[in-house]
Amino acid sequence: MTFSPISYFPYSRLLFLLIIASVLGCNSPESKGGLIHNMAEFRAAVANAKPGDKILLANGVWNDAEFVFQAQGTEAAPITLSVEEKGKVFIEGKSNLKIAGEYLVVEGLVFRNGYTPTSEVISFRVNENTLANHCRVTECVIDSYNNPERFESDLWVAIYGKNNRFDHNELVGKGNLGVTVAVRLNTPESQQNFHQIDHNYFGPREILGSNGGETLRIGTSHYSLTNSNTLVEYNYFDRCNGEHEIISNKSCQNVFRNNTFFECQGTLTMRHGNETLVENNFFFGNRKANTGGIRIINESQRVINNYCEGLTGYRFRGALVIMNGVPNSTPNRYFQVKNSEATSNTFIDCDYIQLCAGSDEERSAVPVNTSVSNNLFLNKESKNIFTVYDDISGITFQGNVLGEGMEAPTSAGFVSKSVALQTQDGIKISSEAGIKSVEGRATLDNTGVAWYQAEEISPVFGTGTVIKIEPGEDAIFNAVAQSKAGDIIELSQGGKYLETKSIDLIHTLTIRGSASSEGKPEIQFEKSTLFNIENGGALSLQGVLISGASSPDQAGNAVIRTSRYSMVQNYKLMVKDCDFRDLDVNHSFNVLKIFKNTFADSISLVNSTFTNITGSVLSLNEETEDLGIYNVENVEVEGCTFSKIGGVAIDLYRGGSDESTFGPILNLSNSSFDEVGLNKRNKSGASITLHGVQLAMIHHNTFTGCSPIKLHMVVGDPVTVIEACEFTNTPAIQDNGEPYEVHDIRYN
Repeated sequence: MTFSPISYFPYSRLLFLLIIASVLGCNSPESKGGLIHNMAEFRAAVANAKPGDKILLANGVWNDAEFVFQAQGTEAAPITLSVEEKGKVFIEGKSNLKIAGEYLVVEGLVFRNGYTPTSEVISFRVNENTLANHCRVTECVIDSYNNPERFESDLWVAIYGKNNRFDHNELVGKGNLGVTVAVRLNTPESQQNFHQIDHNYFGPREILGSNGGETLRIGTSHYSLTNSNTLVEYNYFDRCNGEHEIISNKSCQNVFRNNTFFECQGTLTMRHGNETLVENNFFFGNRKANTGGIRIINESQRVINNYCEGLTGYRFRGALVIMNGVPNSTPNRYFQVKNSEATSNTFIDCDYIQLCAGSDEERSAVPVNTSVSNNLFLNKESKNIFTVYDDISGITFQGNVLGEGMEAPTSAGFVSKSVALQTQDGIKISSEAGIKSVEGRATLDNTGVAWYQAEEISPVFGTGTVIKIEPGEDAIFNAVAQSKAGDIIELSQGGKYLETKSIDLIHTLTIRGSASSEGKPEIQFEKSTLFNIENGGALSLQGVLISGASSPDQAGNAVIRTSRYSMVQNYKLMVKDCDFRDLDVNHSFNVLKIFKNTFADSISLVNSTFTNITGSVLSLNEETEDLGIYNVENVEVEGCTFSKIGGVAIDLYRGGSDESTFGPILNLSNSSFDEVGLNKRNKSGASITLHGVQLAMIHHNTFTGCSPIKLHMVVGDPVTVIEACEFTNTPAIQDNGEPYEVHDIRYN
């Protein structure tokens, strides 16, 4: 007889087993969530989700996916949206996530290669009336998920509702306008929220060149006197340089503790709101420019047991800044500092402690009922790190210790002495004063996610392969097309390179002449531009000669230009030991031509010559709407020669009255200018034009037969120093009446 498994069992027993198998094996979206492969399945799973269910997104790329995760879990049995395997599920294109309901958990999502179609990537609400409460987003990544329009604003994470947690996430590379993470208080249902933001890695954010580049903001000026009660702890802020305010506190009763700030340009700023606790945070500047600490504004603020080392920022971005306020201030300006304290903090090798910062006709309300006590200030290079801008009689100083020989801002409350330091976990402490405990701080190991590695976006020159090419038509174009980021393209000395095509730069490249005695290789070009720096591109030119002899007979040519479209990645331009000549086939032939919504971290011209040019050399003046936007952060010109330049040699423009940014910054030294700025098409009538430049150091330069230097100083407290310069047959410096420093200037 043939054996049959079905006939072997009694019918009732078989039916029972089939029912049990059906119940235990059921993993469909209708009941337990299960593995989801498309948006239709996702919507069905969410619609039928029950407490304890787990919805898993299948491995792969989810493109143009707008997830709405709205459900009701319980504290004991939350509903989870996760992934099949962490690090293998990618949300791309125009995608986003909205969360609403209670006791929901989201984990393992990676947003990259796209941008949100709305104003938020991850939102703790579906609409203004449907919010998330008791929900958690953990182990998610947002990596360079930027709108391609630099000044099209969006938020990467917007937290609404109450009692939500955002933890162990990794947010890297925000390039467009808008806050990285924002806690919103725009309705009563989102106030007194008791959110928790912890153990996140906030990766590098490039300088935005505008207000609106905060990494974390809690509240807005409109709701600044409302309690948020948000806890921010154990987060690692790595080179978050968007603007002055790394963190912008704009609400009441928030706590910031055990966070680490590594080489961040800016400060943890109590911009609005009262009763903030800033405790046991660690700021490491490593002597990087504009690195800052803590800024105090408003009432009942407590700054206790924080550690600051190697911070160089000044004025609003000092290691410790206590500001002046505006009498009867409106919500969006500056409230007077009252009833606040800075106690048991340590400042080692920090350059500036600013008291009554921002003092002017408007900000005339000095701090009152405020104490600075038991702090440690050590600086081996500077004896006076305190700047007092106004009356400090409303600040009580007590028990503060200075390094030996250092100067105090007042006779009472400071003692200068030799201080012994002990090192604990990389932190220098003393029994004399300052930080009392170094336990429990954010590190790279206990923040973010372990299963994802974001690429470094900052341009790094000279880290790739050396590609040697011989002279010939389009030799550089062909080499660039085969290159990778960081490569070095080396040209033969004495050779001639003719480029018939414009060269698009989409990553970091060095183009240099080889070392020999045969002379610099010469590059000529037949298109209107030689190099186009596109989004992601950066260029270093070394030891080459660039001639306009073969350029088209048309106006507006340029050797280098930025993208005609908005760039969300900053670029760098370095020129060293190069010669630019005969850019004169027609008018307005520039060395560098830029477009709006592009931004350079740095532009450097070193030991180079610029001769017979009908246009300008560096004309960085495209953002003229006076909105506080500008085109470059740092400009260095050292040891260069400018001769017969029809337009301006250097034109930097930053308009508006916003004080949330650092630049532009100019260092011009040891250079000569001969017949610069005399062309009738030069509407500025200047050889150098500086408008709204925040720091300009102009020293040891000569000007012969040139148009004048023109200065227009606005915004905050700009510093301009002109020293050891000689002007021959050149008009006097023209300015707008604002003060600047002049030393050893000679007119002939």
